[in-house]
Amino acid sequence: MSNRYDSRTTIFSPEGRLYQVEYAMEAISHAGTALGILAKDGIVLAAEKKVSSKLLEQETSAEKMYVLSKNIICVVAGIDSDASTLVETARKMALQHFATYDEEIPVEVLVKRICNVMQGYTQFGGLRPYGVSFIFAGWDSSQGFQLYQSNPSGNYTGWLATSVGANTTSAQTLLKQEYKPDSTLEEACDQAMLIMSKTMDSSALTSTKLEFATIKASSDGAEYNVYKPKDIEPLIEKVKSTTQ
Repeated sequence: MSNRYDSRTTIFSPEGRLYQVEYAMEAISHAGTALGILAKDGIVLAAEKKVSSKLLEQETSAEKMYVLSKNIICVVAGIDSDASTLVETARKMALQHFATYDEEIPVEVLVKRICNVMQGYTQFGGLRPYGVSFIFAGWDSSQGFQLYQSNPSGNYTGWLATSVGANTTSAQTLLKQEYKPDSTLEEACDQAMLIMSKTMDSSALTSTKLEFATIKASSDGAEYNVYKPKDIEPLIEKVKSTTQ
């Protein structure tokens, strides 16, 4: 029992725990699985889409995958409304940096600024933590390709491969088995699709239940590609043929 130590964000339990932050992380654990894999020539992001319907416009609907700037994309797990608010904040930060310095914002700079906003909501009364976790993928000229994961406490860490969501324990185990530091972006896409096929709650792997994106370096800096359902189908067929 929390004994009402969860009535305020700023109240610590005798064990030093912030229950409201833990509740936010619990909300994330019920979201669809999302993962990111860092390859030597790019990064791949994949996520399970919970809302699927024959009436939904698949080409334009985005539930998990967001573009933050020309060099940064992200995938989210948790409360969608919280994610939308933070995504808009991140986009404004990226535009302000570009307007000021005439260059795309460095990946870690944007991640740190967003995590500062998230951390602020854990230390003031009358507020609640954001119930969302991000996986950021990006490229900049100083650090190259980078993959970060954040949580509601405002903490963030850099990863070679990571996952969040409902089946993150299984996904992390598979990532440890499948990940190869020298893999290409194409191989990382195959690994991501294989892991998603084994960890998604859906019985059948279809393009309507998946969101997929990649980012790689280009002559202009970075180039992202958010896949449409028709682009995901070949990856699904490839993983089905290798697992049969």
